[in-house]
Amino acid sequence: MREIAPGILVDEAVRFGRPVLQGTRVPVELVVGKLAAGMTMDEIVEEYGVTREGILAALAYAARSVESESVRPV
Repeated sequence: MREIAPGILVDEAVRFGRPVLQGTRVPVELVVGKLAAGMTMDEIVEEYGVTREGILAALAYAARSVESESVRPV
């Protein structure tokens, strides 16, 4: 298991190596997707047993991930 960002871990044996919230098997992409779909942080905390801090770590990781993305107009 390796921490790739504060509060975000990867492990080949957990979710096929996808980034998850520390101490859970909840993928970052699921949390970000649920927020984008309109779920509140409190609903995610209740539904998936994660913390608000974990959700914020997922958002910070996602922000850093797209920060380095380059989009070129066609």
